[in-house]
Amino acid sequence: MEIVLYEPEIPPNTGNIARLCAGTGTPLHLVEPLGFSLDDRYLKRAGLDYWPHVNVTVHPDWSSFLAYANGRRLVCTSSRRGERYDRFAYRSGDILVFGPETRGLPAEVVEAAGQCVNIPIRGQVRSLNLSTSAGIVLFEAMRQTDELPA
Repeated sequence: MEIVLYEPEIPPNTGNIARLCAGTGTPLHLVEPLGFSLDDRYLKRAGLDYWPHVNVTVHPDWSSFLAYANGRRLVCTSSRRGERYDRFAYRSGDILVFGPETRGLPAEVVEAAGQCVNIPIRGQVRSLNLSTSAGIVLFEAMRQTDELPA
């Protein structure tokens, strides 16, 4: 599994996801433009002292990331469409794609992925926090593919 944050905007969310990636051995990809500097103190604070243990790659744009992915299966996330995350059949090597906090993934990214999952929520809540969503989806994908850390 790998995680991609497409144009992330909020440093603490990216820091929390970096910490998740450090704890699971999951590569993290950031697709620019970023809504912060990688030197941001809030980003570093959220990731604590785990940054040296994160395999992070920054891609200048979506096209560059797609070249890296080289045809591997992309699974995007959406608050409004796709298959429920726990009913989707993940495969080892899937790349999980998460969108920016305030606007989600653009249609062209969702279309490029071809696969889309969502996390069901109740009531007036429009979406879950990005780092919460990443943890939910990553652990379900790792559970299904028997890749959970021992």
